[in-house]
Amino acid sequence: MAVQVPSRQLFIGGEWREPILKKRLPIINPATEEIIGNIPAATAEDVELAVAAARRALSRNKGKDWATAPGAVRAKYLRAIAAKVTERKTELAKLEAIDCGKPLDEAVWDIEDVAGCFEYYADLAEGLDAKQKAPVSLPMETFKSYVLKEPIGVVGLITPWNYPLLMATWKVAPSLAAGCAAILKPSELASITCLELAEVCREVGLPPGVLNILTGLGPEAGAPLASHPDVDKIAFTGSSATGSKIMAAAAQMVKPVSLELGGKSPIIVFEDVDLDKAAEWTAFGCFWTNGQICSATSRLIVHENIAREFLDRLVKWTKNIKISDPFEEGCRLGPVVSGGQYEKVLKFISTAKSEGATILSGGVRPEHLKKGFFVEPTIITDVTTSMQIWREEVFGPVLCVKTFSTEEEALELANDSHYGLGAAVISNDLERCDRVSK
Repeated sequence: MAVQVPSRQLFIGGEWREPILKKRLPIINPATEEIIGNIPAATAEDVELAVAAARRALSRNKGKDWATAPGAVRAKYLRAIAAKVTERKTELAKLEAIDCGKPLDEAVWDIEDVAGCFEYYADLAEGLDAKQKAPVSLPMETFKSYVLKEPIGVVGLITPWNYPLLMATWKVAPSLAAGCAAILKPSELASITCLELAEVCREVGLPPGVLNILTGLGPEAGAPLASHPDVDKIAFTGSSATGSKIMAAAAQMVKPVSLELGGKSPIIVFEDVDLDKAAEWTAFGCFWTNGQICSATSRLIVHENIAREFLDRLVKWTKNIKISDPFEEGCRLGPVVSGGQYEKVLKFISTAKSEGATILSGGVRPEHLKKGFFVEPTIITDVTTSMQIWREEVFGPVLCVKTFSTEEEALELANDSHYGLGAAVISNDLERCDRVSK
């Protein structure tokens, strides 16, 4: 399917601007490995301009244009953005799929969620007006006390490539609802739809500088944004290693951060389950969005009494997952996002094998796909808790498996991780589900 990728510049102060150093980065379609366009590569010089534009947006007209405007005013813009996103849903979904490799219908659902997210925060922005100057009762009549909710200021938003526009929206929409001015730095591996969000903001007349969008590399654009003295807060979603660096940079200025980092989440399957349903949920938990989800349940802990039959059913489920170009009808698993990610995933699989694990299913490029960064959904057994595959996040369609005999053992295995992002329990015993999830 031919999709035209728009050529864009950086979005600073409500205008398209060429990067100061005039650098650009190629956009590679992960399903074909072809270069389909390019994005501007911002550097510290462009960050300076964006921060200055954001600060001007906050102080313009003594803040009345945005920061101190009624929440209802900001809500109108958020709803206008939601309407435009809905209007352009089909086109945006195609751009998302061609950029990050997720199946087209998943991309369509993501774009619908983007519009829903802007609507949700429009409601909250309106709700802020009623909460302003909420009185606090004091035992002294001579004093009055009330709570005033104010925007924190200029926020830097650094977002990943697995849900490019949706994860950006999770940060952009609340920032704008609160009256902040924002600078968004999406992942260089999937920036197309974030640049289209800039065009949407321009079309709805969002006040200049309220949202600025800088594409580019982490060290060249993300790092100077995170450490900038005039950025009041950083919100980041991505790897734990990068999150640690951002936290360290922010700590120099005692700057608040919100971080959502990696995961190696467990899914515990007890012996009383419907095997087919549990196998379907396990496949979904690990292989959705091509396995590239931080909260993916990538460690399966299954009761030893059902392990063999359960794994047989799970392998059957994975064999039925259609792996193809994201635009093909019925595609359920597309390519991973980049050549670098593809090599990394295959290295995890080969290391597991060399450490003594068994590749029960998958683990290779699908035979029918000669091009693109495709990896078959992979199930790895005979895993020990010291293996890399058990301990580290793969961020690809790879599931590792261990069995258990008692509930205590299952809990110990589930909690045997330095991550703590998510977990799942499957059992027909509701009390056990509640007990184990706690």
